[in-house]
Amino acid sequence: MAGVELAGVSKSFGGTAVLRQVSLSVQDGEFLTLVGPSGCGKSTLLRIIAGLEAQDSGEVRIGGRNVDAVPPKRRDVAMVFQSYALYPYMTVAENLALPLEMRRLTRMARLPLLGRWLPGARPIRQQIAHDVRAVAEALSIAHLLGRRPAQLSGGQRQRVALGRAMVRRPQVFLMDEPLSNLDANLRVETRTEIAELHRRLESTFIYVTHDQVEAMTMADRVAVMLGGEVIQIASPQQIYDAPAELRVAQFIGTPKINVLAGTINAGGAIEVLGAAWPLKLSGAAAGPVSLGVRAEAWELEAEVNKRPQATALSARVRHLEHLGAETLVHLNIAATELSVVARTAPAVAADLAIGARVTLRVKPEHVLVFDAAGKRLDVKSERSAALRQVANA
Repeated sequence: MAGVELAGVSKSFGGTAVLRQVSLSVQDGEFLTLVGPSGCGKSTLLRIIAGLEAQDSGEVRIGGRNVDAVPPKRRDVAMVFQSYALYPYMTVAENLALPLEMRRLTRMARLPLLGRWLPGARPIRQQIAHDVRAVAEALSIAHLLGRRPAQLSGGQRQRVALGRAMVRRPQVFLMDEPLSNLDANLRVETRTEIAELHRRLESTFIYVTHDQVEAMTMADRVAVMLGGEVIQIASPQQIYDAPAELRVAQFIGTPKINVLAGTINAGGAIEVLGAAWPLKLSGAAAGPVSLGVRAEAWELEAEVNKRPQATALSARVRHLEHLGAETLVHLNIAATELSVVARTAPAVAADLAIGARVTLRVKPEHVLVFDAAGKRLDVKSERSAALRQVANA
């Protein structure tokens, strides 16, 4: 097993910069996901780690060893591709065995007929067959060993691709959007299998995806990539609760976070839509800020409150999304062009109809505040003091 370190890795194709001074450290045995939109450079970064692309600058270390001049086959990493990359004319057993044959058998011993009779080849092939069977049983595909890829479902092909990586027992597993070709139900099942596989192998996993659900549910840590840069690396919950920048907050979370324009006044209080909210920033310069409010941070009432508080807004229901265990309520804030989305219980949504007026209140302790440059401002202590003042009023 081995950790992976990247220091100042940059890569351009022609005049287009794809990676900009990327630095990160993946611990031995850790499961790290690289998540970001298409074109942000995450797959290119994975290929550089594997040795399939050469960086323009920077350094790649695997297990503490600089591998910039080491060819892919000697880096001891296994890569699982989006397309599975299985050989269609080979059986599952042959696909799984191929990496071991390339490593353990000489060129002559790999010949179809003559190779089987060379001295020493037979016990090596028996050991390869044993290792292939063990991996196939671990992935529940032992009954498929005699089939070819065309006879398998998408999920079965994915397991074979994983098995071909596992059988080598590499130091590092690299996975490039391996579930993107599967249907929704199978993706849920397979990502659970991959997470369990990681716990069983205790190997280092680096997993690339544009699907934030995959990133948040599988990994020990998440690295958010945007515009060729790693913006934040943290645990999934910290990425959600405390995004470092507004663009991270806008990328992570479904539905997308609501963003409201606000202003810090001369006293440090925050004003939103002409009303002062119970949030205060000591030492912050007066000026514009952005407030991020997750869908679950709103509270709804079916009737407009006759005595609204500072954090209460009047709104009209624009659309309802009934999702079974929850309902997403799309709202237009009264007297503005602003639209927001609130998450509520079906019992609350049962009293709502399109066009209905509601009172919308925010839970101040869940509000995220970002400065004009998009950096998150830490308001925890000031927020707590403000809430105590409101409670005592």
